[in-house]
Amino acid sequence: MTTERELSPGLVVRGIVPPLRLADYRLIAFDMDSTLINIECVDEIADAVGRKAEVAAITEAAMRGDITDFKDSLRRRVALLAGAPLAALEAVERERLRLHPGAETLIAACRAAGLYTLLVSGGFTYFSERVRERLGIDSARANVLEVIDGRLSGRLLDQPWGDIVDGAMKRQTLLEACARLGCTPAQAIAVGDGANDLPMMAAAGLGVAYHAKPKVRAAAQVTIDRGGLDRLLEVFARRADDAPLRPRGSGAGQW
Repeated sequence: MTTERELSPGLVVRGIVPPLRLADYRLIAFDMDSTLINIECVDEIADAVGRKAEVAAITEAAMRGDITDFKDSLRRRVALLAGAPLAALEAVERERLRLHPGAETLIAACRAAGLYTLLVSGGFTYFSERVRERLGIDSARANVLEVIDGRLSGRLLDQPWGDIVDGAMKRQTLLEACARLGCTPAQAIAVGDGANDLPMMAAAGLGVAYHAKPKVRAAAQVTIDRGGLDRLLEVFARRADDAPLRPRGSGAGQW
């Protein structure tokens, strides 16, 4: 039986013995929607075309793991966005999108410890690139919405690496990043909240569930149920020798 204990209210660890050492890791990968940010962007765009309830129901079922074909669920939701103007995405970013508490603190600490930072999202590049730039994340991979004459077509565009970022692609992206960095997956941390984050969390040496669905909480080595993302730092030692052991990766943009 996996040992589980509450380090402090709302912070649970399983199968690990803190304090860990942050500089022993080389990479941290984050989901975006409902992990780094407070919203599911697809649901908020749907609100602009009067279809939020319909789209949000599919999103919730997919994140719980009740819908196992994430690609199909995303295509269904994106099809319902057809006709939404780019102005709707701009309004979502401006009026609704907020970073979750502690995101900036956690990413700054990881960068200071020498970790490469990666955003890998089943959401959309319109938002992921803005979040990446705002947080200083090294690279990102997400889905591209097709835009025709200033409006969403209801389709996604294929990219050089494939068609859609689902759970399998999140795992593949994490493994590709480890290979490029010359580290093992055991030296990676993966942070998420939904069922499509489970494959990358399973591949990483440390899986972190942030205000997550029950299936994700049960699978994680660290569960944060209260407070901000920076509560992850409570799992790690704070010592003078936690300085970076290696130079950080460089070159921001799409992974």
